[in-house]
Amino acid sequence: MKIRKLSSRDANFASDLTKLLAFEAAADDALEATVAAILKDVKARGDAAVLEYTAKFDRLPLANAQAMELPRDELRAAFDGLPTEQRVALEAAAARVTEYHHKQMQSSWSYTDADGTLLGQQVTPLDRVGLYVPGGKAAYPSSVLMNALPAKVAGVAELIMVVPTPDGVKNQLVLAAAYLSGVDRVFTIGGAQAVAALAYGTATIPKVDKIVGPGNAYVASAKRRVFGVCGIDMIAGPSEILVICDGKTNPDWIAMDLFSQAEHDELAQAILLSPDAAFIDAVAASANKLLEQMPRREIIQTALENRGALIHVADLDEACVISNRIAPEHLEMSVENPQDYLSRLKHAGAIFMGKYTSEALGDYCAGPNHVLPTSGTARFSSPLGVYDFQKRSSLIQVSQQGAKSLGAIAATLAFGEGLQAHAQSALFRTK
Repeated sequence: MKIRKLSSRDANFASDLTKLLAFEAAADDALEATVAAILKDVKARGDAAVLEYTAKFDRLPLANAQAMELPRDELRAAFDGLPTEQRVALEAAAARVTEYHHKQMQSSWSYTDADGTLLGQQVTPLDRVGLYVPGGKAAYPSSVLMNALPAKVAGVAELIMVVPTPDGVKNQLVLAAAYLSGVDRVFTIGGAQAVAALAYGTATIPKVDKIVGPGNAYVASAKRRVFGVCGIDMIAGPSEILVICDGKTNPDWIAMDLFSQAEHDELAQAILLSPDAAFIDAVAASANKLLEQMPRREIIQTALENRGALIHVADLDEACVISNRIAPEHLEMSVENPQDYLSRLKHAGAIFMGKYTSEALGDYCAGPNHVLPTSGTARFSSPLGVYDFQKRSSLIQVSQQGAKSLGAIAATLAFGEGLQAHAQSALFRTK
């Protein structure tokens, strides 16, 4: 395996880095047309359309719409039937994720002006949220925890989960995670048709206020198209990891950290920045040594050779500058005294500090959410959190005295905009 090596001292480094980071999902006209047709059909025909697409794409003919929903007893049975080690691990992860997200709770607030006018903000949870969980080739119980638990902490009244079960095969760990997380209803549907059902509602599947959770290209396209009908969390790109290392961590550890994201898919990106050229060579050697042990070695190799890089930098300060340019989903600061560099790191979905903090811990059980901004969007967006399941309403209660002073200001501005009714509405209350 040959991972490209770059140096910040090279004359073409800036352009080489730009090319390395360039990623834009190729527009697939056929896919987009298929998704548009599915959304339109489900909106028009509801359950009947969802049942037809489930039979077609998941090879799962269901007798009726009610058969799409799993009974609560089946979720409980999945949880009770887990091997002890898995159940304990799942419970431990859920407890840590819940504890962390309780710290994010936002509360309503208000204050009163000198003239007696009350101003503030009322924070309320969403009523109903849809959670998309991938099925088929991949099964992610961790995704259930990370999406459901902050919603429950926020106080969302009802959480509806959809998960495809091709050929009727159900992942027991996913169902157990749904039970443990307090998911209210689970439907065995997936794809664009599931997104459409959640967004528009059917006779059986309730319409939700927001859809969260990862999915394939059809799911991503469908989420993009229904945004506005309901909210969505984000449109995520391929997984990413950027490691900044001072050269004092075991190179095998760093190589495996790069693998941990490269194994997701061939488009994943894994990059190392280090001021130690000999260490970069050692990581490259470790990667070649460890690759043969990996069951997903072909995916890892493709990702690392196509979109990976080992970059020699002048020092750790320059590494921080380059990191801000990349704005990675996952940033590992595998250096001594990592907190010394926090003030220089402006853009990252999650920052993993110190050589003992592998990114994989964040994926499962550290506590913070693993749903993170990708493709440079950490420049302006944040990890999924409780705040994504809350909304804010402004509070305004103007006193009689305030109506006079504020009314004069508002009327002056309204007349300036040529909006006479606005001005008069404010002036009526000044008399």
